[in-house]
Amino acid sequence: MCRPEHFEVRYAINPWMDVRVPVDRDLAVAQWEALRRTYLDLGHEVDLVPPLPGQPDMVFAANGGVVLGGRALGARFAHPERAAEGPAFAAWLRSRGVDVHDPEHVGEGEGDFLVVGDRVLAGTGYRTAPAAHEEAARVLGAEVVGLRLVDPRYYHLDTALAVLADDDVAYVPSAFDDEGRAALARLFPDALLVDEGDAAVLALNAVSDGLHVVLPAAARRTADALATRGYVPVPVDLSELLKGGGSVKCCTLELRG
Repeated sequence: MCRPEHFEVRYAINPWMDVRVPVDRDLAVAQWEALRRTYLDLGHEVDLVPPLPGQPDMVFAANGGVVLGGRALGARFAHPERAAEGPAFAAWLRSRGVDVHDPEHVGEGEGDFLVVGDRVLAGTGYRTAPAAHEEAARVLGAEVVGLRLVDPRYYHLDTALAVLADDDVAYVPSAFDDEGRAALARLFPDALLVDEGDAAVLALNAVSDGLHVVLPAAARRTADALATRGYVPVPVDLSELLKGGGSVKCCTLELRG
């Protein structure tokens, strides 16, 4: 995670961002701290990446790379405003002994690469280039399934789909093209389908440890549906960070192996 010490909305690179809407940085930090404490209370270890001045979106640490089996595909951002984040996260990962591959193609880490069991679901359409999917398969040594996003509100895969367990996901069908919906239905016939209302508060920008699902507090219907399926929903309020287009998962880069 990366503390939002420099968080602000001074440019707009996704539909959630509006430079005319003021941001309360103190509130953003307090909400982020509550998320960090939630992970610690659940028994997870949280490492902190130092925030860089002038990088307001660095709080969205998930975009800094994707780590699997002790190897990482670093991030190369589509927008120049975030370009400095890629090397910063890569340097931090290397300092922890992770073998980091510097990307050749635009790819925005766990924003568009989500590990589900032994495969990786990979988004494209707004940020990550299709060529990065092939690069991820080569670097991470995993099957990569490409999915095209078609709704600009869900500009990253992690805003449209949540990994719940090694064989279980939740997603909003309207975020994907016909081919993507067919692929998801084939791979996950029992997936939880989330309605438009909850998806619009980033219900799917969630983090699961296989039992506890940390998700936005406003996603009440999704929380109820998760409980019905045997998960334990853990709601947190990240409303201030939502002004930057992110929530729980965006703030969380998961380190595997």
